[in-house]
Amino acid sequence: MTDTYQRLVDLLDHHGADYDLIDHDPVGTTDAVSALRGHPVAQAAKCIVLMVKTDRKTRRHVLAVVPGDRRVDLGAVAALYGARYAGFADATTAERLARAVPGTVLPFAQDPAVELVVDPAVLAQPRLYFNAARLDRSVSLAPADYERIARPLVRPIATAG
Repeated sequence: MTDTYQRLVDLLDHHGADYDLIDHDPVGTTDAVSALRGHPVAQAAKCIVLMVKTDRKTRRHVLAVVPGDRRVDLGAVAALYGARYAGFADATTAERLARAVPGTVLPFAQDPAVELVVDPAVLAQPRLYFNAARLDRSVSLAPADYERIARPLVRPIATAG
């Protein structure tokens, strides 16, 4: 997964993003890593790969990004896609599509088959923080640069944590 990290850094550099790298103990849980990085949990970008079934035969994968102090509202994601079901992708599929292990998934779609949906509260933060496809390094990124580079669909998909 080290090339996922390098692709991230290259992407941010290529777009002239306002970002910083933060080294810390290897941690993959939002609350713990937010404490290590020294910011409110709400500024963490929690990234979850979902599977959405629009009918019996059609499945889509969505990368949902919500503030670290909230959860993904699976009902809102299902409604967004007119789907009968939305749930968490299995671990193997999530790792393959995200090109990262759990706890290090980036808020950028790594596979063209994955649709990126971001809750507006993520973009309202003064800075975004997320593990950089590794458990021991994180990124602090300006939300405007994130939105400009990632070009996500922005919809309310978060519920109270």
